[in-house]
Amino acid sequence: MTTAAPLSISPKDARAWLASGEAMLIDVREPDEFRFEHIAYAASLPLSRFGELFGALDLPAGRKLVFQCQKGKRGEQACVAAATLPGTPAAYNIEGGIEAWKAAGLPVVPGAGQGPSLFRQVQMIVGSLVLLFVVLGFAGYAWAFAVAGLFGAALAIAGLTGFCGLALVLARMPWNKP
Repeated sequence: MTTAAPLSISPKDARAWLASGEAMLIDVREPDEFRFEHIAYAASLPLSRFGELFGALDLPAGRKLVFQCQKGKRGEQACVAAATLPGTPAAYNIEGGIEAWKAAGLPVVPGAGQGPSLFRQVQMIVGSLVLLFVVLGFAGYAWAFAVAGLFGAALAIAGLTGFCGLALVLARMPWNKP
């Protein structure tokens, strides 16, 4: 059994639909990404909580759903998930996500955060630590390879479980406060 490819829409067409009231925009990125910047019309519904929260949305009758993420992949996943739910209107994904929206010269609402998202901060920190300990390992400190492996394992576990202690710590840092 094959599933039809999600419907897609260009950023400019999506903006026209939103401005005319034809559609409702749902941003499926994580909350820290949404806080960093978002499209003015967007409601935040993280893909990680989609199944749990989608039913609680008050979907206006007769309006299309437009999903948007950073580059388009999570938006496609949201379209597929929405299509499986009964009574859901037609769902579209903005091609290229918010990146394509900005590239088309369309406005976004900047958030309070001036730095990278928590996800990117975790990547930069863990990547730097793995690199540091691998370099130390090649410099003759064999134990450093084990430490680099532990950081890699922690990152893999965070990806599998959705729990990242480093992200929780970073969320409490003053530069990440809204």
